[in-house]
Amino acid sequence: MQSKPEWKAGDIVVTGMMTAAIEAAKTALAFLPNIELVTFLIIVCTLVFGKKTFAAVFAFVGIECLIWGMNLWVINYLYVWPLLVVMTLVMKRRGCDSALAYAVLAGAFGLGFGALCAIPYLFVGGPVMMASWWVSGIPFDLIHGGGNFILCLVLFRPILRVLEKCTNIFQIK
Repeated sequence: MQSKPEWKAGDIVVTGMMTAAIEAAKTALAFLPNIELVTFLIIVCTLVFGKKTFAAVFAFVGIECLIWGMNLWVINYLYVWPLLVVMTLVMKRRGCDSALAYAVLAGAFGLGFGALCAIPYLFVGGPVMMASWWVSGIPFDLIHGGGNFILCLVLFRPILRVLEKCTNIFQIK
């Protein structure tokens, strides 16, 4: 029988900081269509803090609901962002430490974001609604994927180093 991981005060603080960073980055770039740092920050936070990033992701979704209200997009966020955490954990377990590989993950995630978010529309309006919703958003997905790839490629090493240095200085993990 496995014991549950213990959460310490520092874990709660780190979760709050991850959540705040993700929300602040999303808000700061909200004026740009589908250019965002959420994907990148979830990837680097997962690499540094592991499964604890799930808590930050769900807190982020909760904050988004408080700001924007409830709608169908909430369902998307409840599986799309945790899926990114899982994908990052799988890559990390396989020994990946390549900025290029994580940039490809971020880019592919941006490209596939519309398809992933179209899934609830299958249940709301059927396959035609799902396909039309996804296809109409492909130009935005192209921007999303390209932006994610470039931002992750440029920011990956410097931000990862800073986060790792902070975890060592403050003995957080």
